[in-house]
Amino acid sequence: MGDMNTPALKHLPTLFLQAALVATATVLAVVLVTRFVSPIPLSITQTTTEKSAAFSASGTSSISTIPDKVEITMGVSRREADIQQAQTRANEIINKINSDLQGLGVAKEDIKTQNYSIYPIYDFQSGSQRITNYSVDVSLTVSLTDFEKLNTVVDMATAAGANQVSGIQFKLSEEKERQIKEQARAEAIEDAKANAQELARLAGMKLGKVVNVIEDQGVGGPLPYLAADAAMGRGGGAGAPTNIEPGSTSYDYTVTISYETL
Repeated sequence: MGDMNTPALKHLPTLFLQAALVATATVLAVVLVTRFVSPIPLSITQTTTEKSAAFSASGTSSISTIPDKVEITMGVSRREADIQQAQTRANEIINKINSDLQGLGVAKEDIKTQNYSIYPIYDFQSGSQRITNYSVDVSLTVSLTDFEKLNTVVDMATAAGANQVSGIQFKLSEEKERQIKEQARAEAIEDAKANAQELARLAGMKLGKVVNVIEDQGVGGPLPYLAADAAMGRGGGAGAPTNIEPGSTSYDYTVTISYETL
């Protein structure tokens, strides 16, 4: 064996001790940094991929249907020199109309007072603004689902003294409108899907999942039928009988569908 007293062998324990101290200090530094500062990230590379809706197509549907509800606005305008006389006469006419309607089978809840107004009529020509008459206006809105009664209701009201029939509006009841809307929505969606597939095929694109659906609220809804030829002011039932037909109502719907592209 070599002599342990050589210079190289004399410094060997010191080198081992220095290496151990350096290793220990390094471990302590890592522990302290991790504990008091923040964890040392193992990976700092991250990739995020987002897909956005880049393809949209619209579809439409139009359903023609017959309305199942009608609203009639009718009333009386009475002008008299005495305000109480004007009120009395107008009330007599309205009460007669109301009674006749209920006698015809119209439910009380389907007869609603729409307007009741009283105002003076002035004479401005004399310069004194003198009240010459009083006008009393009363109007009712009547709702019907039995269209066979429609013409009779108008004739009955005018015979009782009504001199105003301001509008006859055919509508869809809430239940029928809901049914038509569901049908129109389903047809519009199918049309939009078909249009999207055809356009994507022609453009050489592949479609992913549906990411958005938008309904065009400006188009949807039944278009009311307004009858302008209702009998007006025919008192006593004179003249030809009223003949009003509901016709048809068009319900239009538009839907836009957006897709992811692959």
